[in-house]
Amino acid sequence: MSPYELTRTLPEDATDAALRADVLHGLTQSPKSLPPKWFYDARGSEIFEEITALDEYYPTRAEREILLARAPGIAAATGARTLVELGSGSSEKTRHLLDALPLLHSYVPVDVSGSALTGAADTLLAERPDLHVHALIADFTKELVLPDTPGPRLVAFLGGTIGNLLPDERAGFLASVRAMLVPGDALLLGTDLVKEESVLVRAYDDASGVTAAFNKNVLAVVDRELGADFDPADFDHVALWDSGQRWIEMRLRARRDLTVKIPELDLVVTFEAGEEMRTEVSAKFTQATVRSELAGAGMELAHWWTDEAGRFALSLATAV
Repeated sequence: MSPYELTRTLPEDATDAALRADVLHGLTQSPKSLPPKWFYDARGSEIFEEITALDEYYPTRAEREILLARAPGIAAATGARTLVELGSGSSEKTRHLLDALPLLHSYVPVDVSGSALTGAADTLLAERPDLHVHALIADFTKELVLPDTPGPRLVAFLGGTIGNLLPDERAGFLASVRAMLVPGDALLLGTDLVKEESVLVRAYDDASGVTAAFNKNVLAVVDRELGADFDPADFDHVALWDSGQRWIEMRLRARRDLTVKIPELDLVVTFEAGEEMRTEVSAKFTQATVRSELAGAGMELAHWWTDEAGRFALSLATAV
């Protein structure tokens, strides 16, 4: 088994500092908000895995369907020798690409979680001992300096995660990806597509309440890390479709008047009964909007693939 490299580009205390900044900013604004990245502690990641198996939650199955059907075509179109995955997590879906890229030399997973990267690298190298893995502990929304690996490079951002970014954040993110690309490189982007409101809302408000537990888990994270006294039972899970913005919003709605103390921030936060705090947006796209946002960042849509039902898309883009 070949060894893997692990490079940290974030300070050791970066996660703690970011959480403090996000909570302080989000809970002192009107309306209140918390970023969705704080769902994903160990428990939150477990709950999300349960969500991906729900009948109502189609994106994971739809994207897997595309990857299984189109991975050889992606390989042929890119000739990639390096695969860079942003927000790689367990690298589970990436295996379909790794298996389909005959010229692949290096895999560069990028994630804020060092433990997730280490676990994924160990698993991948046990299965593919000749693969060179250079993992980056980094925030993919910030400017990245990639390791020196052979080109062409394929940068993958899967799962529809780009939909969790607000429009200005998406534009900045796509511009940063464009800055990574040299001639011959490509971006593989996963996007959930606009569809019937009822289908979208069910995907984020399942009948068994798994997504509600996932949403409320952000409160448990703030309690544990910052000494807060949120009680998840004081909030209801809300999922709404905003047709103007073309996104699903997940919110937590206070069931009664509340006062929450966050000692680590020396902060006291009040909620009125019925007040809602936004915890996630999940934007949905069309081929035209994807093409437009890529063009705005200096990239050109080269290939577009959907699952058979037309629910989700993978697009391949190159630098203009």
